[in-house]
Amino acid sequence: MKTTVANTIPAAKLTLPIAGRDHIQGPIDAPVALVEYGDYECPFCGEVYPVVKAIQQRLGDSLCFAYRNFPLANMHPHSFRAAEAAEAAGAQGKFWEMHDLLYEHQNDWKDQFDVRPIFENYAKQAGVDVERYKRDLEGDLVAQRIFQDGRRAHSLGVGGTPTVFINDREVPFENLAADKLRLVIQKELQAVKTSSK
Repeated sequence: MKTTVANTIPAAKLTLPIAGRDHIQGPIDAPVALVEYGDYECPFCGEVYPVVKAIQQRLGDSLCFAYRNFPLANMHPHSFRAAEAAEAAGAQGKFWEMHDLLYEHQNDWKDQFDVRPIFENYAKQAGVDVERYKRDLEGDLVAQRIFQDGRRAHSLGVGGTPTVFINDREVPFENLAADKLRLVIQKELQAVKTSSK
């Protein structure tokens, strides 16, 4: 039997946010951890984006949100470039600024022939040194981060986007609508509060 990452590392180690590795918003020890595998060009990810933002605002320090890249380049031709743009901005501490711009303007760039100048403009808006950003796009760090996210995704059986885990359990796709996802998180918070009494 071939040994894979999934066979050797407990699932929680792959699905929970990892300090120093993942792009994280919120405290790493928050009672609820939400990890999303996303594709910036995926329309369903675009729909989940404001839902997660609203939940983050509502829960504050009770939620740790981690985003991992899973570009579906065979379906979305600009998804890999978008992930590269986010990671290149992230190399300068501006991952979340680029992440937000990519989702908030998804309809502006998804049908364009060449997205590079558009993403460079977003980099400027995000406060990134554009010359360094362009160099980082060509470097190993950006490609390596995307590769590592994809490797973890595959080891967990992730096949599409968005795929969301809450406290190491995958949320069924049909529960990613705003009210259903809020309910799943509310139940998780209640369970955490009950178990800590």
